[in-house]
Formats: sequence, C-alpha cells, structure tokens
Amino acid sequence: MKLDQVQITQFRNLSSVSFTPSSSLTIIRGVNGSGKSSLIEALYYLGFGRSFRTNKHSSVIQHDKDSFSVFASCLNEEGEKLKLGFQRNRADTFTCSINGTHSTKLSDLVSLVPIQLFTPQSTDLIIGSPAERRRFCDWGLFHVKHQFQLLANQYGKFLKHRNALLKQQANLAAPENQYWESQFAELGETMTETRQEYVSLLTPIFKDYAQQILPTFDVELSYYKGWEKDVSLSESLVKKREYDGKIGHTSSGPHKADLRLKVNGVNAQELLSRGQLRMAVAALQMSQTKMFNSATKRRSIFLLDDVGAELDADKREQFIDGLLEMDTQVFVTAIESTQLEFIQKYNEKKMFHVEHGSVKEE
Repeated sequence: MKLDQVQITQFRNLSSVSFTPSSSLTIIRGVNGSGKSSLIEALYYLGFGRSFRTNKHSSVIQHDKDSFSVFASCLNEEGEKLKLGFQRNRADTFTCSINGTHSTKLSDLVSLVPIQLFTPQSTDLIIGSPAERRRFCDWGLFHVKHQFQLLANQYGKFLKHRNALLKQQANLAAPENQYWESQFAELGETMTETRQEYVSLLTPIFKDYAQQILPTFDVELSYYKGWEKDVSLSESLVKKREYDGKIGHTSSGPHKADLRLKVNGVNAQELLSRGQLRMAVAALQMSQTKMFNSATKRRSIFLLDDVGAELDADKREQFIDGLLEMDTQVFVTAIESTQLEFIQKYNEKKMFHVEHGSVKEE
C-alpha cells in the first residue's frame, strides 16, 4: 500500500493541508512546533485510529472545531486506487471511509493501511512494559493472520468474564463455571501457540538485522507465554485459583505474556546505551517489515519522527536504506537538513517544508 495523495483538516495546527508524497521517500522538515510531527501523527491515525502522542482524541482537534479528518488516496499492490478516510469528533465517535462506504468498524480501515512508527520514544518497546511488546507481536499477527484479531477479541471477552467472577468471589470450580474455565484455557493456549509461531519465524530475521546493526553483540529473542513453563494453562489456572481470588483478577494467560530480548546473555536494557537500544528497536521493526512483506506480498508504510535524535548519521542511513530496499514507503521528519545529508543518493524522493501549519514542497 502506498499513499498517493493526503488531505488533513482541523488537526492540531494543520488547518487544511494537502500534499502528494513520494511512493518511496518523503522528507518533512521544519523547526520544533511547526507541525511536522503533527503531520506524522495524522498519518498514524489511518493505520491505528488513535494518536501516539496522547490518549485524548479531543486534544488533536483544533480548539474551535468539532472534528478532524484525514483522507488519502492510495495505490495497492495490484495498482488499484483506493480512497480512504478517518474522521473523529469531540463526542469521541469516529467514522471510517473506504471508497465512499462509511463504517464504524476500525479494523476495516487499519487492515488496509499497515503503518509502523519509529520515534525517540520507541525504546519503550524494549525498556517499557510487556504490553508494549505484546502490541508489537499482535500488530504483525493482525496484518499477517487476520483470524488472530477474532481470537484475541474472544480471549478478551472470556478474560473479562473470568475477572468479574473472581471479583464476585465466585467458585470457579463449580460445575456452572467449568465451561468458562475450559473455553478460557483453550483460547489462551491457541493464542499462545499463534504468537510463539510468529516469534519463532521472526527471530532468525531479527538476528540477521541485529548482526548488521549491532555487530559486536550476541542477541537472543524469546517469548514468555504468561504462565509457568512446564504446565498447561488450565493447570496453571487451578494452581493460581486461590491467589487470583485474593487479587481479583487472572494472573496466568497470554495477557501476561512478554517478548524478551537478551544481549550477551543479559537483559538488553541493562547493557545497551540509549542509541544502541534504538537500533535494536530498528532491527525488530525491520524484521517485522520483512516478514510482513514475505507473508502477504504487500508493502507497508513507515513513519520516522525526529530521526536525528540519538542516532548517528551512518545508523540513520543504514535504517532508511534497509526500509527502502524492501520497497517500504518512508516518511521522515527532521529539523536540520544536515541530519539527512545522505539522502542525496536517493532518486525517488520528495522534500516538504512545514511552517506555521502549512506544507510546501521544496
């Protein structure tokens, strides 16, 4: 999928913006506060239906307006043109548009727009909570195995029901609750097997990229399933039943899973510098991009916000080279041209300057 024409209205300081990005590399320059990160944030809404900067959708709507919108015409891998749109209002309701057909089902839109993001905060993928790493795995599975979303939704419903029973101090061993327990365990095992298979396929690709980007380190990626190693989920639920009753929620299951990265035998965050952590994240994201490409025969969109932060020039070049070699459509923001001196070698590129919320092609 490649964005061909983009229109953004009433989004932060972008009142009305229209531009035609490159199908390969688009550079967006501007001083801090000019609106370049807001432009990236607006594009992110097409792939996720939310912001990466705030949990409050209303805060991205211009203060005197009732809604914002992001529209794009796109070309898919067959060369067909699609018209996609996303609009959200202050009442916190949204509408997706696909070739003129409106929908309130977000997955209809985001399944068509595989977007990844790299920012100065991307190190949270490694040093942040396990939820960050579960989201990373689940993004790949959502776009590679469409049935995974249904599985995750079903699991979430059963988890919510089980937690409600625990808070009510219900007897989970009672016959009337055995159906819920068995279904919960079965869904949890299936979800875990699906994630484990994904991580096992991702690991060798990641190791190849890590060897290129962090050649002096030996990296190891592993998946923790969310309960004890040598027992089934149903056995773990029985063992933890009393404990779960005391704390009022379920302590075993794929909702507690984690993706663990070790470097030279120790946790990555204990050994790597912040710049090295960012490159480890870059290797993870490039490996996921490559796996997405090979599994779906499609191409993704990559947003790099403030690429100059804590990445030296040769690493920036290596990262962007790797993405472009996979025919990824790349959007990069930078403050200074000197941060991207190497881009002169790319033929298929466009450069835009953002100032006071307006976007002009250079």
